[in-house]
Amino acid sequence: MSGESQNCGWARRHLLALEDLEAAEIERILDTAAEFKQRAEQGEPKSGLLRGRVVANLFFEPSTRTKTSFNLAAKRLSADTVDFTASGSSLSKGETFIDTALTIQSMGVDVMVVRHKTPGAPLLLSRHLDCNVLNAGDGTHEHPTQGLLDIFTIREQRGSLAGLTVALVGDILHSRVARSNIWGLKKLGARVIVCGPATLIPPKIAELGVEVSHNLDDVLAETDCVNLLRVQFERQRGAFFPSIAEYAQLFGMTGERVRRAKKDVLILAPGPINRGVEITSDVADGEHSVILNQVTNGLFVRMACLSLLHEARAAA
Repeated sequence: MSGESQNCGWARRHLLALEDLEAAEIERILDTAAEFKQRAEQGEPKSGLLRGRVVANLFFEPSTRTKTSFNLAAKRLSADTVDFTASGSSLSKGETFIDTALTIQSMGVDVMVVRHKTPGAPLLLSRHLDCNVLNAGDGTHEHPTQGLLDIFTIREQRGSLAGLTVALVGDILHSRVARSNIWGLKKLGARVIVCGPATLIPPKIAELGVEVSHNLDDVLAETDCVNLLRVQFERQRGAFFPSIAEYAQLFGMTGERVRRAKKDVLILAPGPINRGVEITSDVADGEHSVILNQVTNGLFVRMACLSLLHEARAAA
């Protein structure tokens, strides 16, 4: 994150990580997203706030939900959008990552939404570009807007994060979503438990102020929200558990586990979900699931982030 927050308005030029945000800044984003959602429900889905501005989506990794959500969010704010994908670009001809971004910026881009496999790539761009930079996921580091939309969804259902127990279950080792959730949840007063096979839990994760469990059944009864993280086979370079079937048996959210959990437990999952691995279909489609709510809320959270970056740019 770059810049300093001010009571009178939003002053950060870039949104790179939840680690650097104060609790009040996270609440500001959530409150702004809630306002956009309320307006949409009242029949005002569009705003002219970013009319005349250009938002560029630079995605160096595959994405469906995040890229589509950012595109729609920008258009809801009346911005023009341009999409960039690494395949077929000048990067294949030897152009550097920074030169590619500078070239796109020179076309009149105001906000650059960046997803990259390398941790710190959006931060690097923020040091070379004049436009706003928004991190859409950098390697295993952070995915701030996913963390924000997860937190927004919980707050919408429960009213507050303070005092809630949230379990992040699954592939913590490779998950940028887990890291963003941990920072955001802790700053808003939630108790966080990370749960998964020992091989998929970073050895020093407890230093972030979370509790560690290797047995989902041990923590179910005390958990208010269960966020099921996808097993990221594409990032793994070895065998972290004997078989998918064993993982599903030990850490998958099934109907039986839901029945043994709190009566009002919330089930979240930052898709894409692997049905039958992290979650069974009856749970994914059941009454405790807010997975589709997360997708819906992602639009309003990203509208909020884009609008606040615009606020900082206008005030500069």
